[in-house]
Amino acid sequence: MAAEGMIGLKLWAGRFSQETDRLANKFQASISFDQRLYRHDIQGSIAHAKMLASCGIISADESKQIVEGLKQVLLDIESGRSVLSEEQEDIHLNIEYLLTQKIGKVGEKLHTARSRNDQVALDLRLYLREEILTLMTSVDKLIAKFLTLAEQHQSTIMPGYTHLQRAQPITLGHHLCAYASMLMRDLERLRDTFDRVNQCPLGAGALAGTTLPIDRQMVADQLGFSGLIANTLDAVSDRDFIVEFLSSVSILMMHLSRFSEELILWASAEFAFVEIDDSYATGSSMMPQKKNPDIAELIRGKTGRVYGHLLGLLTTLKGLPLAYNKDLQEDKEGLFDAIDTVLACVTVLTQMLNHLRFNKQHMYGQASQGFACATDVAEYLVARGIPFREAHAVVGKIVAYALKTNRDLSQLDLGEWRQFSPVFNEDIFQVIKVETAVNRRRTIGGPAPEATIAEIGRLRSRLAELRKWKEEKAKQAGLDDLAGMPA
Repeated sequence: MAAEGMIGLKLWAGRFSQETDRLANKFQASISFDQRLYRHDIQGSIAHAKMLASCGIISADESKQIVEGLKQVLLDIESGRSVLSEEQEDIHLNIEYLLTQKIGKVGEKLHTARSRNDQVALDLRLYLREEILTLMTSVDKLIAKFLTLAEQHQSTIMPGYTHLQRAQPITLGHHLCAYASMLMRDLERLRDTFDRVNQCPLGAGALAGTTLPIDRQMVADQLGFSGLIANTLDAVSDRDFIVEFLSSVSILMMHLSRFSEELILWASAEFAFVEIDDSYATGSSMMPQKKNPDIAELIRGKTGRVYGHLLGLLTTLKGLPLAYNKDLQEDKEGLFDAIDTVLACVTVLTQMLNHLRFNKQHMYGQASQGFACATDVAEYLVARGIPFREAHAVVGKIVAYALKTNRDLSQLDLGEWRQFSPVFNEDIFQVIKVETAVNRRRTIGGPAPEATIAEIGRLRSRLAELRKWKEEKAKQAGLDDLAGMPA
């Protein structure tokens, strides 16, 4: 009988003469969080068992027993018939233990030519490539929603800002297209990350491969990987693919946070550009009149949480000698939480966009104030042969004069305009209309409605290309339905 405070010997305990202390086992066990890898661990193990038989390392019958046993273990876990145990430390030992309990000693042959070091690296890559495709689908939906809103508001005039000061008139459609463009780059970063995640490490063993005649490429092909992590040390010891993913989603969260910040500002009485639906706001426990943009604030707040996971993993990795170290167990909780957090933020923001109500009249009124068309006046002078620097100075003096007389540009008469330059004519009053200012900015990516529609078309075409790429990769990886289990 084990002494109090001790647990039974492990599957790896052949050279040990003393049982593991319960506190130490609890401290090092990862089953509480890595259990979410159970499907991917079984998926990799099925491919590994088939390869072992193909290479003559185990018999075809043994391989069949192992594969059928693993499929039954999967069903038992998903139905709740099997309970994962902290005593078995992690998901890998739990599944091997359940398999051996089910099919006997032949189950002990599964781990031939394999280490938990290359096994966990494999599981993480199988898991992460699936989650990347799932996240790409969610970001795709968010981009599509931004583009739909942009199309609806291609002519909705609003002020554009620099330094949070009114700068030039633009449209809400143009503003929303800016976020769609940012998110498109996020989608492309996830695509690029997928390519580096989609490499197979299995066969690297603990760090130096194996003397047994395995076929690493066969396993990679079964699992739909695009290639191998060739160097066995590299295969088991680096987590740069997770760092890259966390970096990509940190940038994505930064973009979500910036838009959330604008929603928070726009929903305030000081801006009053938008009303967030009651279903995506909360009240105050003390102040009856309050309507708080809590969902947007939480997205903004959770951005720091995702940043923290990126910095945490970078710090964990920075001093590790080759090859595997137990520190690498710290790669999972931050990754899992980041995935859950980002998916939740993207999903809830997409839904919230469906219920926003924009105050178009108020936005138009604000765009018409604050000398927003001053740059258009300078360009009016440039078009009549005046050097830009001189034109800039002239318009600056006109603005100072209007401020001094407490008027807007539209309230000055032609005689006052000509005090500053004789080239001004009656057409200047058309130039300083916000509609004119917006409609004349027809260059690629500009705020004119026709330019916005063209930009929406370009972005939708790019989105269609990325959807096609995602479908092809999902098919290659056996993830057509994002299920991930081999046939």
